[in-house]
Amino acid sequence: MAQTVSAEASGGTAKPLRVVASFSILGDMVQVVGGPDIRLDVLVGPMQDGHGFEPSPRDARVLGAAQVLVINGLGFETWLPRLQEASGFAGLEVVASQGVHARMLNDGQEPDPHAWQDLRNGVQYVRNIAAGLAKADPAHASAYAARAQAYVQQLQQEDAQWRSALSAIPPSHRVLATSHDAFGYLGAAYDIRILSLVGISSQAEPSAKDMAALLQEIRTGHVRALFLEQGSMSAALKQIASEAGVSIGGTLYADTLSAKGGQAPSYLAMFRWNTQQLLTAFSEPAK
Repeated sequence: MAQTVSAEASGGTAKPLRVVASFSILGDMVQVVGGPDIRLDVLVGPMQDGHGFEPSPRDARVLGAAQVLVINGLGFETWLPRLQEASGFAGLEVVASQGVHARMLNDGQEPDPHAWQDLRNGVQYVRNIAAGLAKADPAHASAYAARAQAYVQQLQQEDAQWRSALSAIPPSHRVLATSHDAFGYLGAAYDIRILSLVGISSQAEPSAKDMAALLQEIRTGHVRALFLEQGSMSAALKQIASEAGVSIGGTLYADTLSAKGGQAPSYLAMFRWNTQQLLTAFSEPAK
């Protein structure tokens, strides 16, 4: 169900731009850039699964009233075409991932949609969002640009700090084992080897072959911990951890933010939480 996260107008007179974001991570980015000049609704809210989302009639009404729709693209919102048709949405669609170099899967047949896991892609998202909001609302273009630039500087600083921290970890120790393949961009950007049970969808179920293959790689590699993803299959990964004699690390956030007051209530907080869990695990002696 769509969640409204801001409804204030700049200056108190002009009506705020009505914006819908497809899921929580994008919603946070849009809110930072849009500030008080937008009224934002988020379709897939915090702690909800964007892969298996089922839109409601209320979602259709919210989208139908929106002036701007911000989506991830890269095949992430498989449910969106039906919702757009049902809603009669006639506003501006902004694809946040436009211009990102997509990681391709399945012999180049399918893009990996989780591009936000590379902070440099996050910068591209922010710039696309600012451009889209400015196109729909030229009167506040300078405000969108200023907020976006300040946000970009924060993301770039975080990226530099993460790279500096990782430089102290031997490359052979940078191995992330988790349930579904949502961290490919993180691995490619920061030289981390990714091991996963299943593909990009958190709805997929691991086969016995998948589990055996991951167990073998964990036993022969430098894996220091396995990580659960928020909302993903914990039973299979816990079974593998038990058989391999490897600990379960902290929960990582891949496709969703936490609720306010949680571990990852914003995009930056999500990245900081995830990277701290990884640094702790990478620094542990192998078992």
